[in-house]
Order: sequence, then structure tokens, then C-alpha cells
Amino acid sequence: MASRTPSRPVGTVTRGTTNPNRLRRMDRWIAATHGAALRHATGSGSGSDSDTGPVAVDLGYGAAPWTAVELLVRLRTAAPRVRVVGVEIDPARVAAAKPYEREGLSFRHGGFEVPLPGRPALIRAANVLRQYDEEQVAAAWERLCERLAPGGLLVEGTCDEIGRRHVWVALGPEGPRTVTFATRLGSLERPSDLAERLPKALIHRNVPGEQVHAFLRDFDRAWAAAAPFASYGARQRWIRTVRELATDWPVVDGAARWRQGEVTVRWDALAPRRG
Repeated sequence: MASRTPSRPVGTVTRGTTNPNRLRRMDRWIAATHGAALRHATGSGSGSDSDTGPVAVDLGYGAAPWTAVELLVRLRTAAPRVRVVGVEIDPARVAAAKPYEREGLSFRHGGFEVPLPGRPALIRAANVLRQYDEEQVAAAWERLCERLAPGGLLVEGTCDEIGRRHVWVALGPEGPRTVTFATRLGSLERPSDLAERLPKALIHRNVPGEQVHAFLRDFDRAWAAAAPFASYGARQRWIRTVRELATDWPVVDGAARWRQGEVTVRWDALAPRRG
């Protein structure tokens, strides 16, 4: 159900920390897993009659526009007609980004209401909800998912300052689908090192009795058991680890993604327990 556009942007200003290539792991995953959907999506509109390609939103891109610029480049390797709109709640950041606009890339003032005339095929919200309370996450997810075009995708998660470790949730219009853990394998001592980058919906649930805690415990155990494969390199050890993990957990991707230092699990297996 469409909601009335609020007169003021919804949300609060983030710290705005950003670095070039910080979101490369998330971008590459989106291009690989959602690229076909973007290629076949129709234009969702951003205000120009000549715009015909699907729209991807970089929500809360921060103090500099690098992540939006890079998102356009990476998505166009999979979907050449895609357009990116960077949305920021801080008007000064929008003004600073305007000189970087070009064909397929624009910036506008806004927040969780996503102030576009149409529905985007993709919304990426990286390091945005980290500063919010856990109780606010569900409402933010719902609001963003309501803005998606049919078949659209919301990707929301957190990474470190230089993008070595990243965890994100993928959501469709119906709600959360999967959780992806991604890392630069050479920097990893154990898989549970990724716990500090869990998105807001999960980071406070990494305690005994919660499923995400059990998952990371089993991940560490499988990593330890795969230690003999370390002689073949961290990538081979990771692949062996994930194969073992998949015997007990609903891993939904395959070796092609594991080789990138990723693993994706169904959301319902890690979702917080109620109460």
C-alpha cells in the first residue's frame, strides 16, 4: 500500500564515514545475484521522461559520494541500463555530491521515505541502521520494502571502515530472505570475527540461546576442523568449512560465491527469537 510522502525526510543524519571501495563486497554480490533481475526490470522512474532503466538507490551514502559512483560502475557490468540515485538526509552532503552527477547517476535529499516518483528495483542501505536502536529496525525495513518495485531487493548491512568484513541481510517486498557473511580471507583468524559486523537486527542477539550465536559457534568449529586445508590457502580452508557448515545450516549459495569469501544462509535460520 502506497503511503503519503512525508514533508520532511525520515531518519537521522549518520556519521557519514565512507571510503573508496568500502562496499565492494556487497556491490559484487548484488551484481552477481540480482544482476539478471536488474537487467529485466523496467524503468521505475526518477523524474525524467527519458529515463527507462531500472533504478538502484544508495541510501545514506555519507559524506562523500564514492559508494554511489562505484555502485553504478559495478551494477552496469551486469545491468547496463541501471541508474543509481544517491539519497542522503543531510542536504549539505547532497550539494557536495552534485558535481559528480553524470548519465545514470544523480543525488537527492531524503531518507527512509525514498523520495522518488517510482519504485526502485534495488535499495542498498549500508552502515545506516547501525546507529539506530534494535527496536527501530523492523519499521525501517518495512518502510523500505514497501518502496520496492515488484521483484525488487533491499540490501541492508554493516562493514568495517575498509570493507574487509561485511554482513548484510537481503530482503524482498515480503521481508527478510537471507544473511550473507563476506570477508577478505587473509584477514580472518576465525569466522566469528565477523560478529562485530552483524547488522543491527542481529548484533545484540549474538548470545547463548540465539540462533546467530549457534551459527557462529558452529562456523568456528568447522573452521577449526578444516585447519589441515590451510596449507592449500585460506580460500580452500573456507570452502571446506562452508561445505561442512552446510550439513547443518541452510546455506543457499555455492562454491562460486564461497570462493569470494562469502556464505549466504536463510534468514529464518538466524532470525532473533521472540521475547
